[in-house]
Amino acid sequence: MNPNYNKWFLSAVKKTIIKYGMIGEGDKIALGVSGGKDSSALLYILSLVRAHAPFPFSLQAVLVDMGWEMDFLPLERYCAGLGIPLAIEKTQIARIVFEIRKEKNPCSLCAKLRRGALHKAAQELGCNRVALGHHLNDAVETFFMNFFFTGRLDTFKPHTYLSRRGLYLIRPLIAVNQKTLSSLARLEALPVLNNPCPVAGETKRKEMGEIVHYFASRYPVFYQRFITAMEKSGIWPKEAYIFETGEE
Repeated sequence: MNPNYNKWFLSAVKKTIIKYGMIGEGDKIALGVSGGKDSSALLYILSLVRAHAPFPFSLQAVLVDMGWEMDFLPLERYCAGLGIPLAIEKTQIARIVFEIRKEKNPCSLCAKLRRGALHKAAQELGCNRVALGHHLNDAVETFFMNFFFTGRLDTFKPHTYLSRRGLYLIRPLIAVNQKTLSSLARLEALPVLNNPCPVAGETKRKEMGEIVHYFASRYPVFYQRFITAMEKSGIWPKEAYIFETGEE
């Protein structure tokens, strides 16, 4: 590991994990991976956290196979090199969304089905926590999507308890921005698989990403101000707190 990584991003991740009480001794954490750079970065970063943690916990990668024709071998090899087992949950989500339902706006249904498949697999593997690779840009984009399309001031939470599943959902990278993870993916040659989704790059989230990029490029304190605003408003807690939801 590059010793500069600690100052660059690892300290922020560790502080986030401690601040929100995300990981405890003996936890078995299912890492939701997709082959994208963010989830591959999650694999790499949590493997570093595990190596230096003061207590033992285990990692289990879970990939939800949407039903596309994809080669997962690079990701399988990478997980093996990190000593993290990879389980592939096969589904027909792509067929359901695009052929059977023929959704005009497929992202919402697709996300719901993927979440359900991931959480089901995590339970069957004996995991008590699920970690996602959502980063700070994702949180800001979700905030703006809620603002523009539903009139709500809200975004996803760092640590949530899924009461229907009995699982804790954590987002250890929530204080790290997308640029950092992209740079890490290049430097460490993390496996990034091609996304075959026909609507990739054409979503409302992409539009929100452009808005976020505009603000961040003009105002260097934008990301830190966002975190401060989330905490002052109570959308995110200032200290360890677990939001509870019945959503899967």
